[in-house]
Amino acid sequence: MSRRNFARLAVTTGAAAVTSPAVAQGAIKWRLASSFPKSLEGLWGASPTLAKYVNEMSDGKFTIDPFAAGEIVPGLQVLDAVANSTVECGHSYGGYYIGKNPTLIFDGSLPFGMTPRQQNAWYLYGDGKKLMDEVYDGMGVVSIPFGNTGGQTFGWFRKEMKSAADFNGIKMRVAGFGGKVLSKLGVIPQQIAAGDIYPALEKGTIDAAEWVGPYDDEKLGFHKVAKYMHLPGVLELEANTGLYINKSKWAELPVAYQAMLRVACAYALMEMLAGYDARNPKALNRLVAAGAQLVLLSPDILKALRAALEQVLDEEAAKSEQFKRVLENWRAFRAEQHRWFLIADARTEMSVYALTTAQ
Repeated sequence: MSRRNFARLAVTTGAAAVTSPAVAQGAIKWRLASSFPKSLEGLWGASPTLAKYVNEMSDGKFTIDPFAAGEIVPGLQVLDAVANSTVECGHSYGGYYIGKNPTLIFDGSLPFGMTPRQQNAWYLYGDGKKLMDEVYDGMGVVSIPFGNTGGQTFGWFRKEMKSAADFNGIKMRVAGFGGKVLSKLGVIPQQIAAGDIYPALEKGTIDAAEWVGPYDDEKLGFHKVAKYMHLPGVLELEANTGLYINKSKWAELPVAYQAMLRVACAYALMEMLAGYDARNPKALNRLVAAGAQLVLLSPDILKALRAALEQVLDEEAAKSEQFKRVLENWRAFRAEQHRWFLIADARTEMSVYALTTAQ
């Protein structure tokens, strides 16, 4: 069975036939605005992947033209562009828009949060999807998980962070809730698009930056201007990105085309995660060979960061009933996941890794 026929079968089984009257009226053409530049193919790549498979599954009747950050709207304005119908859909990260609604961070990534597997479990088998759908519905948007970077590094610094006090006064590019948490330690968070981070580090406008991980960070050249890569990446154990779809445009789609989008998004998510997992180890080796210094955060720093996170979460919950409701659900699910994975995965993995590196 060919890949095209398999994909078509997966979409049409249990869904409306592609030859439904709504489809027969003519071809559907959408534009997709991405928050990411083409140079970062791990993040950007989800958009052409989606366009390719939707086109194949619909026999060319449903086409999506992807545009990189800045080609239609700036990268940090994608959610607005989708909500106001500037474009039919977009690819972005919920943490960029916590100024609009802090609850969006649960659809992106939280410090000391969950891994990609745990996040998917909460979304699909916990109440994650229901709770996030309520948030996006209020914005006139439908969101579908559309990619995940996996675990990230903590960030690049111009000097080594040896204690919690060292963070005081540091200007750091950091997105999402990481900035709110670090601000409790005296960090001055900056939200800067990918292409502007290197010159800001080079000029000293900022002292540190968090982006994704070795592969993307190498491309952006951070190690040349801030050689201290800090670990572990407790700010983001995963980073879920979403396909944002204008609510009215989604409602106009035949059910079969809606199913195509869901299937293509699921594949793009798996592809992105696999890509980063395959590329990051090689990139890390190159970075170390080029002079990057790996720095482990001390237990005292990690404890201070965790305490800061819980304080920020409680503060946000006190201001928003919606945030509080999602937080209570998320915290309970996270606790169960962390207990289980500590037994099932973490201990086993560390035992295996230790034996592997000893060879």
